[in-house]
Amino acid sequence: MGIASHAWRYAAPAFVLAPVAGVLSPIAGVTALALAGLVLVFHRDPERRVPSSGIVAPADGRVSVVRREGERLRVGIYMGVTDVHVNRAPLAGVVKGVTHSPGANRPAFSKESDRNEQVAIDCGEFTVVQIAGWFARRIHPAVEPGEEIERGERIGHISFGSRVDVVFPEEVEREDLDVQKGKRVVAGETVLAEREDPIAGRRVRRRARQE
Repeated sequence: MGIASHAWRYAAPAFVLAPVAGVLSPIAGVTALALAGLVLVFHRDPERRVPSSGIVAPADGRVSVVRREGERLRVGIYMGVTDVHVNRAPLAGVVKGVTHSPGANRPAFSKESDRNEQVAIDCGEFTVVQIAGWFARRIHPAVEPGEEIERGERIGHISFGSRVDVVFPEEVEREDLDVQKGKRVVAGETVLAEREDPIAGRRVRRRARQE
């Protein structure tokens, strides 16, 4: 199991402080080390078994949003503090653009979080939107325009909780979904929806729902 990039910038101060704090108070030193350890655990980056087809979850957590926006379906996943916060590509594609939009500072689970700071990773037929929460205002996209990505590939992370949405390709309908609001999903593993496979021209088979 690896550690997400940028994790050490948050853990390092506590590690540096621990020896000094330990001189003043053993309890303070242990507390600083524990804090650093928790930061690294929070930024853990486990390997995932990526399926060969389907639209996979871009984040760990629970489905909090299912709605249609114009001609496209949008599914949002709320990441709790204990979830892995590394985000993954729902499909293979080419990054067309990475756009940062400043915004409000609302809890990621609230309806108003749509107005929060966010980063949109546009891949043409689909878009991944990383949304900051009231505490987590640290979005770290890991891809650039022109970059080719594979299904389940790491595309960034958000430090300390938040939400990640995927705007589906136009041909995906609500009845194609294999998940619903409240469903727990795993980034890079859980299949969110069926769709026509553009490579093989076949229907992606429906997969068993994961708890």
